[in-house]
Amino acid sequence: MTSNDEVLAGMMDQAYLEIIPARTIIERLIHLPRHSYVAITCSPVTGVDPTLDMVDELRALPEERQLKLIPHVAARAVRDKGHLREILARLDEAGVESVFVPGGDAANPAGEYRSALDLLRDMADIGHHFEFVGVAAHPEGHPQITPAELLRLLKQKQEYANYLVTQMCFDPAALIGWLRSIRSAGVTLPAWLGLPGVTDIPRLLALSLRIGVGQSVRVLKKQKGLVRKLIGARLYQPDDLLAGLQPHLGDPELDIPGFHLFSFNDIERTESWRVETLKKLSLPG
Repeated sequence: MTSNDEVLAGMMDQAYLEIIPARTIIERLIHLPRHSYVAITCSPVTGVDPTLDMVDELRALPEERQLKLIPHVAARAVRDKGHLREILARLDEAGVESVFVPGGDAANPAGEYRSALDLLRDMADIGHHFEFVGVAAHPEGHPQITPAELLRLLKQKQEYANYLVTQMCFDPAALIGWLRSIRSAGVTLPAWLGLPGVTDIPRLLALSLRIGVGQSVRVLKKQKGLVRKLIGARLYQPDDLLAGLQPHLGDPELDIPGFHLFSFNDIERTESWRVETLKKLSLPG
């Protein structure tokens, strides 16, 4: 195994899944190793309650099926500071150690919070016991926020967070180029790279648009060679993306601790792909 393979194998071993709260999802999580990290999204439609309910349901599972949970608390899904206190208290009672705070994709905020930075400031003012607080970052931009404003906000969020997760991106060169640019600009948060998991191509495109990564899909559609490849395939696997990222993963200046896998609830196939990738990296030669 080469040094690059060793770095990639370590990151694949520590990669964690993002899931969408759904009625049938809990039993399907049995495919994950005990104490795996699992991020639970916060829907712009149904709000934060399904996320919190899933935390409680997963915490009620037997010890041998316990997972390490990372609930998303989208700022635009929180009504006010009182609501935020209730959310923090509930997560504290559930023993949650890590939380992810995006701005959220709801067109109309549930209350007074318009951005993740607003919520993070109130979280700090209230006080919390989370060991890890993550924030979102957008390598390919945001349809409603300029690149300069995104960078300004990300630099300010560093005061309240200790890691970032990149939005889904299909272009390794764009992702690495963006990461180098924010490092030069003074963003030092460790960067977990958001990778699309294994799923059917139509499902990937449709769900990407539904959960708020339409910008990445529009960029994908501009990449004509990649689009032709996708049209000829029935199933998306991020192998080419991973190969493009691999030479850069061990660069200490980039500070990439691992991968955040957007599963789109296709847990079985995404986890099987992760395990098979690890096996291939372990083969001699």
